[in-house]
Amino acid sequence: MSAHPHHIPKHSHSLPMRVGTRGSPLALWQTRHFLSTISAVCPVMSPGNPGGPVFEEHVIATSGDRIQDRRLAEIGGKGLFAKEIHEALLDGRVDFAVHSLKDLETELPPGIVLACTLKREDARDALILGPHCGRADSSSPFDCLPAGAIVGTASVRRQSQLLAARPDLKVTTIRGNVQTRLARLRAGEFAATLLALAGLRRLGLEDQADVVLDPEAMVPSAGQGIVGITVRAADEDLHELLSAIEDREAKAVSTAERALLAALDGSCRTPIGGHARLLPTGDLHLTGLVARADGSFLLKRSLHGAAADAARLGRALGDSLRTDSPADIFA
Repeated sequence: MSAHPHHIPKHSHSLPMRVGTRGSPLALWQTRHFLSTISAVCPVMSPGNPGGPVFEEHVIATSGDRIQDRRLAEIGGKGLFAKEIHEALLDGRVDFAVHSLKDLETELPPGIVLACTLKREDARDALILGPHCGRADSSSPFDCLPAGAIVGTASVRRQSQLLAARPDLKVTTIRGNVQTRLARLRAGEFAATLLALAGLRRLGLEDQADVVLDPEAMVPSAGQGIVGITVRAADEDLHELLSAIEDREAKAVSTAERALLAALDGSCRTPIGGHARLLPTGDLHLTGLVARADGSFLLKRSLHGAAADAARLGRALGDSLRTDSPADIFA
C-alpha cells in the first residue's frame, strides 16, 4: 500500500467517478470493498465536488446473470459476466469495473486492461451438504455422499474432479447467486453442492460450508477469491491510482494462474483448474489441472519457481499439461 494519498487528476475526470458492477449480492459486496479500499487513498472531497461522493456504483445487468437455465459453455462462456461491463467501460459510461477475477476472460477486449488485483480471500472450494447426507470427513470428503447421489454445480471443473473421485455420482446444472443455490439445496433438490469459500465468507455464510476442500484435492478456478479491477488502457492516471492498492501477492499468483489458463486456451467446456501460492521462501508454487467433464481423464501437475517468473511458470505448466492431454479435450 502506498504511504502517500493519491489524488485524482483534476482535469481528466469529472466527479463522481463511476464504478461498474454486476448486481448480485456478492458482486455488490466486492464493489463496496473496492470502494472502501480506494477511498482510503483518495481525497473524499474535491473543489469541484464539495461534499459529494468521489465514487459512485453503477449496476450493469449482464447476459450471464440474465440466462440462468443453461451452462455458461452453452451460451458463450464466462465472458458473458463481463461483456456488458466491458461495453460500458469502452463507451465511457463507467470509469472502473469490478470483477470476480475467475469470471474475467484471459484475453480482454482491445482498449481494456486489468489494472489491479486486490488481496486474495481463501481460494478453496467448499462442499455443502443437503439434509440427507451424513457427516463429512475432511480426509475423504466425498465418502459421505450416498451412492448415485445428485450434486448440483454449473462448473465443469468441479464436476470432473468430483466424478474422478466418485464416478457413481450424478451431476445436475445449477446456476444463480449463492443464496439461490443454498435455498435449492435446503429444499432437497440435490444431495450437495460446491461453492467458492471466498464468496461464502464475503456474504457471512461461511458456516454453511460442511467441508473446506484441500486445493490439491479440488483444484480451484484460476483467479478464485481475487477481485480484479479493469479500466480503459488509455487512462494512465487511473492506473497510477490503482497501483496504490494493488496487492503484490494477489498480482503474482493471479499472473501465474491466468498465464496457465491462456496457455491451455480452454473454453468453459474444458475443465481447467489453476492454483498458485507463495511459499515461505518467497517462491511461487503453481498447481494446474486438465480433465474431461465426465472425470474419465484427469491430469494434475505442479511447478515452482521465483515469483518474479510467475507468467513464465504459468505458460510452462500450461504447455506441459496441453502436450500430455488428449487432443479432444481442447476441441
